Amino acid sequence: MARQTKSIQLSKEERSSLKTLFSGGNDSNRKQTRARILDLLARNTPVAEIASLLGCSPTTAYNVKHRYQSEGLESALAEKPRSGKPPRISGETRARITALACSTAPEGHARWTLRLLADKAVELGFIDSVSHNHVGSILKKTS
Repeated sequence: MARQTKSIQLSKEERSSLKTLFSGGNDSNRKQTRARILDLLARNTPVAEIASLLGCSPTTAYNVKHRYQSEGLESALAEKPRSGKPPRISGETRARITALACSTAPEGHARWTLRLLADKAVELGFIDSVSHNHVGSILKKTS
């Protein structure tokens, strides 16, 4: 059985800000989709139809509607911060590993290898443990 929900009423200011979003085109696709969801909800379009028109799930439309009703237009359009896992290696440690890679290779070696860099970073106390693959990704991100 489909959920029965009340339609939302957008004020004139909210409608004009949504029109500005549609014509501007500088916002993210997700924000544009949320704005279109709100516009269609205000026109009493069924949620299932909104989902098929915009290529999103009905749950997304319900969530946008709920956030609009509880927190307002800006909250319904904006991304909420994501928790995410904090980086394991700090920026300072990354810089030290990069500087180590730019230094001269140890005696007996023509150049630094990823395994040598990982071992030396642990030996010098930059970090407790690091894999050679992680050192490679650190260096790859440094141009």
